Amino acid sequence: MSQWLASVIDRANSVDDWLRPVRQEAVAQLKQTAWPTRRTEAWRYTSLHALKDLTLAEPTAAPASTEAPAITDLNSLDIVFVDGVPTTDIGSLNTPEGVRIYALDNASEEAQTQAKKVMNQAKNASHLFGLVNDALAQQGVVIDVADGAIVEQPIRVVNYVSAGVESHNRVLVKLGAKAQATIIEHGAGQGNSMNTAFAEYLVGDEAKLEHYRFALHGADAIHIGGSHFKLGEASRLNSTIVGYGSQVSRIDTDIVHAAEHADAKMNCIYLLAPSEHFDLHSLIEHAEPNGTTEQNARGIVGDKGRAVFSGRILIHRDAQKTLAELHNRNLLLSRGAQVSTKPALEIYADDVQCAHGATIAEIEEDDLYYLQTRGISREQALVMLNFGFIQELVKQMPNKALSAWLEPLLRERFKTMEPA
Repeated sequence: MSQWLASVIDRANSVDDWLRPVRQEAVAQLKQTAWPTRRTEAWRYTSLHALKDLTLAEPTAAPASTEAPAITDLNSLDIVFVDGVPTTDIGSLNTPEGVRIYALDNASEEAQTQAKKVMNQAKNASHLFGLVNDALAQQGVVIDVADGAIVEQPIRVVNYVSAGVESHNRVLVKLGAKAQATIIEHGAGQGNSMNTAFAEYLVGDEAKLEHYRFALHGADAIHIGGSHFKLGEASRLNSTIVGYGSQVSRIDTDIVHAAEHADAKMNCIYLLAPSEHFDLHSLIEHAEPNGTTEQNARGIVGDKGRAVFSGRILIHRDAQKTLAELHNRNLLLSRGAQVSTKPALEIYADDVQCAHGATIAEIEEDDLYYLQTRGISREQALVMLNFGFIQELVKQMPNKALSAWLEPLLRERFKTMEPA
């Protein structure tokens, strides 16, 4: 066991709150869990050396209030956490009709009831850092959307982590039958920070969830987290995940089709500046018939960067009439960039239509030269070619205010990604 994981167990044992049974169960599993090495399949291409003996401060004082990033025409209901502590007065939020929002700490009996309905219902029980989050997350938010509620205003949860700080945050969302909502997870870490941020979504029958996760952490940050979904009958999920590389950055996603006729679409974009690392693992599980899934992941990797994609679609024996596609495309900006990609299908039903594939390509010098001969600088040409590679996924985002905000942000990001 690593020094850091031992400290996780010690810290979890010192917390006595209403989540103590969850913490103790997580601690019991962590004690039986070996620290991942390169021989551990799920961590073969992602080294945790930077975390093994990490010692960062936990927040000891109330952080300064921080505003959520301004996004033109978004008009979202914002809940801001800084170093794991809410700076938004969650109890006084002017919530849309049909929405109840609770703070995870000091939760009322009603909030505890709602949280227990969602917690660990969608997240994979074997995820090491999911267990760490179970053990240490004292702060977070519970979002409960009533049956039939049509929530037009997006709800955005912003999670900032300061340099030198370790924090852990949880988002729990219950979307009632025939309800509709948009939830945005926005994370950013500065300097040598570390955080785990996990979100779980129970999507009711015939409900529609529009979901976004922006993991825009600094180059020295360690960010490990996940977004996990359990879909009811005839429910609809449209999810977009955008991640930057960093010292260690990993996102796990799980989508469970727990009832018939559920539909899931997930687009993922990851962008690595030189020497950065990003790891995206996904498991899409079809447990019932007549479900559909489409997942597209596209990554751009700078010099000496390392991207990892592991995508698996699991179709159970009873999940007949399933339609599922999984595609991963990668663009390398130099011969020093690396991608490890592993899309996989595991099928136990005999009446399904499934496809998967992966590609890795390099920026063509001929394309750059062509643009430069037309008076476009190399830097501008690189931005144009990079954005063209992911533009399709950006344009598919249902919320046009978010896509308009993201486009110039990504263009600026591209300028940092070309080899020196």
